[in-house]
Amino acid sequence: MKYLFATFFILSMFVAIAQQEIPLYTGRIPNSKNCGTNNETEINQLGREVYKVVNTPTLTIYEPTNQDPQKPAILILPGGGYAVLAIHHEGHDVAKAFSAIGFTAFVLKYRLPNDSCMNNKEWVPLIDAQSAIKYIRSNSNKYAINPNKIGVIGFSAGGHLASTLATQFNWNLYNDGSKTSARPDFAILGYPVISMNEAFTHAGSKNKLLGQNVSIANKEQFSSELQVSKQTPPCFIFHAQDDKTVPAENSLRMKAALDAANIPAELLLMDEGGHGFGLHNKKSTIQWFEEMKKWLEIIN
Repeated sequence: MKYLFATFFILSMFVAIAQQEIPLYTGRIPNSKNCGTNNETEINQLGREVYKVVNTPTLTIYEPTNQDPQKPAILILPGGGYAVLAIHHEGHDVAKAFSAIGFTAFVLKYRLPNDSCMNNKEWVPLIDAQSAIKYIRSNSNKYAINPNKIGVIGFSAGGHLASTLATQFNWNLYNDGSKTSARPDFAILGYPVISMNEAFTHAGSKNKLLGQNVSIANKEQFSSELQVSKQTPPCFIFHAQDDKTVPAENSLRMKAALDAANIPAELLLMDEGGHGFGLHNKKSTIQWFEEMKKWLEIIN
């Protein structure tokens, strides 16, 4: 499959064709209470549009101009501390970049944990991520993609969700009757929240997902460095060492856990960049997207 990925990387002049947004669920939304269907948006302090409330999860699909039936696919999980979704610079911008190198990209607008609108809120983002992977794999013929080349990428809290999906894909959280695997074939984690350990977690993400009074068992359940197994897919991780929001210790511990399990993994540590830079780290001469492309060629 190395030739397959190498071919996609050569086709960097491709641009995304018209994208479409579809509902993730066609029937009942699992674990959902009656909170309506409208999504509220706001402009945050950086002038970027973010979603504050998501009651109806969706997938926005970016297809490349290449119609090769063996295209890879990528599921994109924006960050936002499980409080908002930074869906543009950590979602749609990233999707366009992947589409330009031959991937079919799916941006997931997943539900943000909210006790008033859902049951067992801590599992709801993972339910949506699992359902998205299953949808992509089940519709591989429709989108002309390789069902064995479906990856996930997440940023910050979205990186936590991506790492949870990569380590706990076997949990059948939403029994829709499908036997399709929710396991991603590779995972890319951008300045991710990994652990719920108070010493180096992101407190906002932890509190939004698990609440203030969380049990030790729940903290361990959602600490991805403790959930790595032999079935965890290969991972590419990138982080800036001067990140004051999510300490790079999260990525270091995830890399150590992957190494201990003999899972192919690469960690790109950049000296500067802070947090939340998305597709381009303007403070670094090394760009994660270019390094990630090289890594994908190696593992495939």
